[in-house]
Amino acid sequence: MASTKEIQDRIRSIEDTMKITSAMYMISSSKMKNAKKKLAEVSPYFYRIRGEITRILRHVPDVKHPLFDLRPDIPRDQRKIGIIVVTGDKGLAGAYNHNVLKLAEEMMAAPGQYKLFLLGMVGKMYFAKKDVDVDSDPDFLFTVQKPTLHQARVIAERILADFEQGLLDEVHIIYSELENAVTVEAKTEQLLPLKKAAFDTSKIPADLYHEEIVMNPSPREVLSYIIPNYITGVLFGTLVESYASENNARMMAMESSTNNAKDMLKDLEIVFNRARQAAITQEITEVIGGAKAQKRK
Repeated sequence: MASTKEIQDRIRSIEDTMKITSAMYMISSSKMKNAKKKLAEVSPYFYRIRGEITRILRHVPDVKHPLFDLRPDIPRDQRKIGIIVVTGDKGLAGAYNHNVLKLAEEMMAAPGQYKLFLLGMVGKMYFAKKDVDVDSDPDFLFTVQKPTLHQARVIAERILADFEQGLLDEVHIIYSELENAVTVEAKTEQLLPLKKAAFDTSKIPADLYHEEIVMNPSPREVLSYIIPNYITGVLFGTLVESYASENNARMMAMESSTNNAKDMLKDLEIVFNRARQAAITQEITEVIGGAKAQKRK
């Protein structure tokens, strides 16, 4: 059995660690709430943009636009596919980063010519060891902490330019979504090319008012103006959702660590009390033994 001093040192070490995990839980909780608030503030604007695209496609279903070009003549194994992978900048978030990286590798196992756009230091460090094509443009290097509309707009401009120039035939994003208070799920979403069938009214708030619109100079020009804003909104939403999911996952991990620390402290207190009782018993035994020896003398 360890000495009482060794047990006390271990108890103090666990208590110090528990203070850190408790503080990290509170910090992550605050960050997650702020991220959700930021997303709620801008969501109505992008819902409106999606609604206007839906209205245009409903009134002019045959409108042609390069961002809706599925390029069916390009074989699957020759398609240039860009994947935006959103991970965290650090760990201590359970399986948050692992699930995103696993989904990215599963996607790249299918036929195609892949290029990765990595957001987050964990993803950059992971794929730096892999034989994959990773975009190294310094203008694309962003931190995933506190995502902003400016970041989303820069990313949107880059992928739209690559798609229109034929450098990419598809663009997907892999991110994490907060399903509920305890569940974070890694998901993939296709950003480009846009699919007309994906624009329906099922996800648009029923109370959102739609006034009459005039498409001037043409529906195609109107789409060219609003689609980049729509892509920016989708990107911003996924970045904020991933940021909230990361902090929620870290909250759960820190809560689990704190609870485990409490359980360990309870067990160590029992061990400490037993060790102290054994030490006291040993001292009493030695005193009694010494007294008896003196009595015999």
